[in-house]
Amino acid sequence: MTDRLYFRQLLSGKDFADGNDVAEQMLNFTYLIGDLETREALIVDPAYRVSDLLHALREDDMRPVGVLATHFHADHVGGNLFGHDIEGIAQLLDTVNVPIHVHADERELMTATTGVSSELVAHHSSDVVRVGAIAVELIHTPGHTPGSQCFLVEGRLVSGDTLFLEGCGRTDFPYSDATQMYESLTQRLAKVPDSTLLFPGHRYSPAGSQAMGETREKNWVFKPDSLEQWLGIFA
Repeated sequence: MTDRLYFRQLLSGKDFADGNDVAEQMLNFTYLIGDLETREALIVDPAYRVSDLLHALREDDMRPVGVLATHFHADHVGGNLFGHDIEGIAQLLDTVNVPIHVHADERELMTATTGVSSELVAHHSSDVVRVGAIAVELIHTPGHTPGSQCFLVEGRLVSGDTLFLEGCGRTDFPYSDATQMYESLTQRLAKVPDSTLLFPGHRYSPAGSQAMGETREKNWVFKPDSLEQWLGIFA
């Protein structure tokens, strides 16, 4: 770990997009990850009011150089959400020209949701995106969506809708897969140490973060002993 890491967790409807009824209801987290020496930053899942996020970066004397998208759902990257038009990466690109880092399995879905295409950079699991000297590892965790991905950076895991402090992402949506979710939680994220701090995509619990070891011990999604038990709950 280095002392160059810039890391902020922002809650929609409170830290940004205050007064936005949808943002206040959905309780999305957006994250800012950067290098304090180069003053460059990545925005994880910009949505609802991108001008607030850019303002937060300016206040910290940071500049955006890219976006990390956990998955294609509109509450994370913009688009139509139950009849509501949500700001996201399309509006961000109207202001700054930056790459949007997505998983390869979700490039077409991301375009269908947001209208953004040429700025998308497709990745695979274990790819690394660098911001200054800070390395962010991308971990493919399908289940909630085909191209869901988590971001591992210096003892922190930004998990999107793959894993919450209590529960995990829903698997009854179009393109979801309960079997893949089980494999992502028990196998793909097995590489993440217990000491790693988990930072989820929504605030569905009182705390905003928690150690992975505590999550594995207390979160009921880790209680099934087999895929068969898991599917009995989620299929």
